[in-house]
Amino acid sequence: MPSIKAALSKPFSSYIAKRIKRWSSRPIETQERVFKNLIKEAKNTVFGHDHNFNQIKSYSDFRLQVPIRDYEALRPYVERVVAGEENILWKGKPIYFAKTSGTTSGAKYIPITKESMPTHVEAARNAILLYINETGNSKFVDGKMIFLQGSPILEEKNGIKLGRLSGIVAHYVPKYLQKNRMPSLETNCIDDWETKVNAIVDETIEENMTIISGIPSWVQMYFEKLIEKKQKKVGEIFKNFNLFIFGGVNYEPYRAKFENLIGRRVDSIELYPASEGFFAFQDKQNHKGMLLQLNLGIFYEFVEAAHFFEENQERITIKDVKLGVNYVMIISTSAGLWAYNIGDTVEFTSLKPYRVIVSGRIKHFISAFGEHVIGKEVEQAMKEATENTEISINEFTVAPQINPNEGLPYHEWLIEFENEPKDELKFIKDLEQSLQQQNTYYFDLIEGKVLRPLIITKIKKEGFQAYMKSIGKLGGQNKIPRLANDRKIADKMHELKLTK
Repeated sequence: MPSIKAALSKPFSSYIAKRIKRWSSRPIETQERVFKNLIKEAKNTVFGHDHNFNQIKSYSDFRLQVPIRDYEALRPYVERVVAGEENILWKGKPIYFAKTSGTTSGAKYIPITKESMPTHVEAARNAILLYINETGNSKFVDGKMIFLQGSPILEEKNGIKLGRLSGIVAHYVPKYLQKNRMPSLETNCIDDWETKVNAIVDETIEENMTIISGIPSWVQMYFEKLIEKKQKKVGEIFKNFNLFIFGGVNYEPYRAKFENLIGRRVDSIELYPASEGFFAFQDKQNHKGMLLQLNLGIFYEFVEAAHFFEENQERITIKDVKLGVNYVMIISTSAGLWAYNIGDTVEFTSLKPYRVIVSGRIKHFISAFGEHVIGKEVEQAMKEATENTEISINEFTVAPQINPNEGLPYHEWLIEFENEPKDELKFIKDLEQSLQQQNTYYFDLIEGKVLRPLIITKIKKEGFQAYMKSIGKLGGQNKIPRLANDRKIADKMHELKLTK
């Protein structure tokens, strides 16, 4: 017999599904309403005065008044907020800062306001409810749920609490899930990731785990430690584990490895959360892409990635996007981020409703020779080369080798295999063929003898974990970039002798 909680989740999920259908079937009007509300609420802020919000009547006005900014360009305003000033980017003060690692100049402080905080929780909840509504499966709500996340211990700066987003969100787990949630607060507060995972294994190994959630690479570490301790597949240890929730990276390169670790296939839900907002979640099990959250206080703009660094790049709204184009996503939010470049690139897989996949990072690409290879392309190549084979990989990244000791330059693929290919030459050929078919620039460079075909460097078992530990980024929300236009990661891995 299902519990009252499991029984009640079905009508509630149906109600939420109808609400989502209402706004997702009227996307343009929904975004127009969000846009007008954002401008109205922020017109008396310092940013609003500086950018003439009182004169903005349309998106065209906004585009003229508010240039695209990244964090560094917005920093002067953020620093005033961090110093404790009010009404700078949004009315009043934020209730939190999500502290993230900056790529160029130290920590970034992303404001979270009382208006924006509930949207993070609502979107995560709705992702699970839509899954229940679609599949009818609600039994898992009676079991234990684990969310591999950052420490919920928060610091304070000028009266505003700050920490990792996942640690902040941990304070907002609904009461009806508190008893089901693992690990314990004490374990969740452990800073050292390896110590934390070992403690989580000890706490959960005898429990009825039904949902497991986290970034795939770190969940993999948890699974491997469980198997090492019990000498059983994860699906045998947790017989009722049937739902894996993940975000942050593409799951496909990990799918074969996970199914082997679990011993069976489980349903999965992909999320697209970030410190700056919860942007999308997978709303259908058999549809590619995640439903863009158009009603949660975020106004979206898009710029074609191919033209992003041009002086007069074209900014558009969802009304003008096209399928299959690589866009840089720009956001304005109820946390006070305005025409803000979060650095992600997305592609639309559906326009009715609007669904996206994350195709990469605008700073994460290889274009040492004009090829502009992006994350989505290397992940697709890896998927095609390993599909229906014995090959499984734990992790990989790609870097250009501009000055080889001999021969033409090439792309170096650093791969940590779980099961190596029996025919390595065929594997390389399959990777190469997929990449050339996806990217005509890369194809032309190979054909023109500017580049030679890719070369694989094998990485030792747990080599990527060792690399992340060496740079102080083991665990939490940290992840390996799929590719880079420099050799910082590749050279460090060679230097640490993590190659075979």
